[in-house]
Amino acid sequence: MLLSSACRRFISSPSAAAVIRSSRAAYAPASPPRAAYSSISATEIAERTKRMLDAKEQSGLSYDELASKLGVTNTYTAQLLMGQAKLTSETAIKLQEALPDASKQDIEDMTTAFPMRAFDEEILKEPNVYRTYEAITHYGEAIKSIINEQCGDGIMSAIDFYCDVGTTSGKHGEKRVVITFNGKFLPHIEQKMDDNSAKSPRD
Repeated sequence: MLLSSACRRFISSPSAAAVIRSSRAAYAPASPPRAAYSSISATEIAERTKRMLDAKEQSGLSYDELASKLGVTNTYTAQLLMGQAKLTSETAIKLQEALPDASKQDIEDMTTAFPMRAFDEEILKEPNVYRTYEAITHYGEAIKSIINEQCGDGIMSAIDFYCDVGTTSGKHGEKRVVITFNGKFLPHIEQKMDDNSAKSPRD
């Protein structure tokens, strides 16, 4: 095949070399992800979560029914089964009675392990989760303004906190979701020098 002089000049030019390098890079195999150290095993937690959810299914109990037996909110009940909250010894006895198919080892582990309260960012791709997140962010500034007006300068705690999910019926008979956040108000403090019991050293 005959090439024009223009083609020959391009092939031998730095631009052509750059195109070739870019193409090679595009089709090169991706480097394996670097392992990240963690004090917990996500695999173990995922496997235990599946076993606990299976035990719940075998019991035939809804989250509301299980929550009533445990004496905690339905959302906290779900968090316990999913490894997002710590199981107390008192509640562990009730959980074992309510879910007889759950292994004693799993329940014991839930009382001794400290949960990693985090989430996989992939969960935001799930429409139900994303719409809840969207509602919080969309109404966030308005919520803050009302909290400030009613409580002062501060925040709602997510530790001294209760979350409950329920349903109601609208005026047209449609089912509607009701999510209640009940958190302690935590005021921002004025950082008075006399109240600072751990002052930084000055050289």
